[in-house]
Amino acid sequence: MTDRGWSVARIAVVLYPFGAGAMAVKVFFASLIFSWIGGPVLTAFWSIAIGCVIGIPATWYFARHIRYLMDTADARSAD
Repeated sequence: MTDRGWSVARIAVVLYPFGAGAMAVKVFFASLIFSWIGGPVLTAFWSIAIGCVIGIPATWYFARHIRYLMDTADARSAD
């Protein structure tokens, strides 16, 4: 850890289980809504698998946002 704090990659690795889980829930609920027009409802396995894949970029962007907020807070406290 440097004076700057955690890197974006480290934040993303720590938050990935939460991001993948959130994406899995979103994928499952999207498949439920899609079923209203005749689409298939995804099984738990496929929802989790797709959520794990979609969770990678989603968590990365969220970690970048968290790093930005941390940098902004540090800059304001230095003033």
